[in-house]
Amino acid sequence: MTSSAEPVLVIVPAWNEERNVGATVREIIEAGEGYDVAVIDDGSTDSTARVAREAGAIVLSLPFNCGVGGAMRTGFTYAQRNGYRRAIQVDADGQHNPSDIDRVLAGLDSADISIGARFSDVGDYEVRGPRRWAMVFLASVLSRVAHTRLTDVTSGFRAAGPRAIDQYVSYYPAEYLGDTLDSLVAACHAGLTVTQVPVAMRQRLHGRPSQGPIGSTIYLLRSVFALSLAVMRRARPDRRNSADGSTT
Repeated sequence: MTSSAEPVLVIVPAWNEERNVGATVREIIEAGEGYDVAVIDDGSTDSTARVAREAGAIVLSLPFNCGVGGAMRTGFTYAQRNGYRRAIQVDADGQHNPSDIDRVLAGLDSADISIGARFSDVGDYEVRGPRRWAMVFLASVLSRVAHTRLTDVTSGFRAAGPRAIDQYVSYYPAEYLGDTLDSLVAACHAGLTVTQVPVAMRQRLHGRPSQGPIGSTIYLLRSVFALSLAVMRRARPDRRNSADGSTT
């Protein structure tokens, strides 16, 4: 359980989001005291880094596009090295409402990971067809792994406590949806606890999402297979230290 007086690192992965990131950073800063905003410029070719810096964010620029997973691992590494005990992901496109940050962080009072869930009777976010079926299936599987009911395991609006930050620095996959699904499975296998809180999603401020409806559906269906492998995999023991304390 962490103190609300402790600073929080708000990690904003951003790839070519110059039209959105400035407004997102300013809204986060205005949402509450104690939020330090770190924008991870994921190899953008536009002015994302400059706009984010001018809006008041710490900017960490990657030399090329690493994907959300690579950007988030960078953010969690920064959080760990700078002593943050709580960190939360907020997307640069404006879909995550900064006014809900405190709500998601509150979940860390009872768990290591808190997910802002879009399908919990708050707001009007809706997904239909095969994509919805895949998401329901994924949620049912992850609920069993996490030993708690989850409805939105692909949400990127999630907070991490100190144990989760350490886990994510150690392992955080870069592939699409691996940053949400595989990372969550690995965290559960490592003994971390998960909860969810209801949040309402908003429309993007500008531009289009990196994955359209068809692309998202294909990736989600592929992720069912990937999730099956992740669930069967157990956390590998630390080979650096054996039971007698010697290094292997």
